[in-house]
Amino acid sequence: MKTLLAAALAATVAIASAPRDALAEDTKLSVIVFPGVQDLPMFVAQAKGFYVKRGLAVDLKFTVNSDELRGGLAEGKYQIAHSAIDNAFALKDKANADIAVVLGGDNSFNHLIVQPDIKSLAEVKGKTVVVDAINTAYAFQLYEMLKQKGVNKGDYEIKLAGGTALRLDAMLKDKNNVAAMMNPPFSTRAAKEGLKDMGTAAAALGAYQGSSAFVLRPWAQANSDTVVKYIQAYIEGWRWAFDPVNKAEVIKILVERLKLTEDVATQAFDGTKDDSAKDGVVDMEGVKNVLKLRAQYEGGTPASPDKYLDLSYYKKAIAGM
Repeated sequence: MKTLLAAALAATVAIASAPRDALAEDTKLSVIVFPGVQDLPMFVAQAKGFYVKRGLAVDLKFTVNSDELRGGLAEGKYQIAHSAIDNAFALKDKANADIAVVLGGDNSFNHLIVQPDIKSLAEVKGKTVVVDAINTAYAFQLYEMLKQKGVNKGDYEIKLAGGTALRLDAMLKDKNNVAAMMNPPFSTRAAKEGLKDMGTAAAALGAYQGSSAFVLRPWAQANSDTVVKYIQAYIEGWRWAFDPVNKAEVIKILVERLKLTEDVATQAFDGTKDDSAKDGVVDMEGVKNVLKLRAQYEGGTPASPDKYLDLSYYKKAIAGM
């Protein structure tokens, strides 16, 4: 009898703790992201049921460029966006959208990639570089890294190509496109295709807040419990993803979600794991440097981070875990 009771109890515990399928009454969230290794905590939160166990049905949508991501969030098509934090700043400053950054992510993982015949960044002068958008985020990184080598904005042509995958494609198809910022797995693929890595943005620029999650402030205020649960699921996904015992399964998740070969997925993961912010914390020095860079290329003085950030949801999420 005791054995049967113990077995029944164990089965009950297993059922209670196992990820369940999404239910009709779960809160549905449409979340827009750029494809890349930076999405790993969300991939894991989906795969391991960390969203579902909190009553969230999360649909991750890949975007092709910053305009689609920012516009979709502003219009209410998406409830949460993950991208370079400077996209949130641009949405606030350019479109006067009432946004709030609620979660961090990483230092951008970016590498400056050039065509193989470029021996130094000085050789970019007079040539064409490709960016997602002219006046946000990683374009500013590119301008600044070139400026450090004596090549000023205006010394080269700028072509809009879209997200990282599209920038890689543009460089592979047309050698006249000589430089772009790329993060893994695209920078990893670029190296395999013979393109040249000229160093990381982190090494050139110092502290930098790359990926972040941001929302419309009124929506967050009306759905504060949902925001907290979403952040908690992200944090749980982060912790699981970067536990060394789970690496083999993590690589499988990246292979499946980003359509990578196992070697590219492994290299991409190994090349970014040390630059992913623990528990998605926001790097305040990195935020200040992003604002400084924005002011440098857009004019004016750097704004206060308080204009854009609301970390009260993050604090509640951590306190409740």
